[in-house]
Amino acid sequence: MSPLPDPIEAVSQRVDNFISQRRQDAAAWGAEAELFVGAAADAVQGGKRLRARFFLTGWRAVTGADRTAPPPADAVAVAGALEIFHAAALVHDDLIDNSDTRRGRPATHRALEAAHGFRHWRGDAAAFGRSGAVLAGDLLVAWSDDLLEEGLRESVPDAAAQTRAVYAEMRRDVTLGQFLDVAEESAYVTQPDLDHAERALRVASLKSARYSIQQPLLIGAALAGADADQCAALSDFGHPVGMAFQLRDDVLGVFGDAAVTGKPSGDDLREGKRTVLIAYTRERLGAGPRRIFDEMIGDPTLDADQIASLQRTIVDTGALARTEELIADYARAADRALSGARLDNAAVGELRDLARQATTRVA
Repeated sequence: MSPLPDPIEAVSQRVDNFISQRRQDAAAWGAEAELFVGAAADAVQGGKRLRARFFLTGWRAVTGADRTAPPPADAVAVAGALEIFHAAALVHDDLIDNSDTRRGRPATHRALEAAHGFRHWRGDAAAFGRSGAVLAGDLLVAWSDDLLEEGLRESVPDAAAQTRAVYAEMRRDVTLGQFLDVAEESAYVTQPDLDHAERALRVASLKSARYSIQQPLLIGAALAGADADQCAALSDFGHPVGMAFQLRDDVLGVFGDAAVTGKPSGDDLREGKRTVLIAYTRERLGAGPRRIFDEMIGDPTLDADQIASLQRTIVDTGALARTEELIADYARAADRALSGARLDNAAVGELRDLARQATTRVA
């Protein structure tokens, strides 16, 4: 038997066609415009298209559309818009975190910095890269809106309006979550130690769980014309999957293999991410060890031995085991949410498969 067609291929092709047109438009404005648009376009390449997959499966869960048939043009375009918006978030995230790489390639600000040096331009190459990345992320947000609107032109007006509303909520939530993530790296010192885990979960919900899983599902449901019960079932499934997804990402950010994840091992420790792993670790440390631990977290110069020492502390305090238990709890809650839901059975099976992939991944 031949494998079922992957609808993500149609999404990637739609995104490629859209970006190709943007490249052609930029060519009229000269080499610098082409450099800028090319940097934004490169940020969209690669990745697992996770948000597009959850969006399309949420859409199919309501419509009952045949998995072997290609999705309609509006669904493909909206899925593509989600992936372009995700690229925008990654460009800004890498800039905020001062990350050098993304998906095994130079982060956008680093690529633009290198382009500045290669061309022997005047001024500070790093500052140029940072400024260019801010604008490239903004351009990607604009592109995501453009593609979304292209897709919704032929949609049922009520469904299109609801799709726009959920999409806008997603954009607001992830931006707020990103700021709270940044703020927590400074604000944690003013908060009781036992509140840190709950605050980390707040960030995980806004920055990742809702944005990566729950809201793509609900955008798909909105485009499909879902009723309140169907939306509730997908929401109750999507949020715990998203939380488990982010917690798995937190684990990979500390213990992941650079050859697999595309980012240096322990990068979250150097960046000072105040995740649940860190909060759980601090709860089990005495005042002296906690002070040393805090001094090391967020130090960009940490070497391999220091990273290994922090990793051992996280394991020895039971923080890793507690986080794994929490991931499992979220995964079970998500599975229960689909039991008896008035959704297409085949799509429900796909959702469960996607949930396993998102929560047990190694990269």
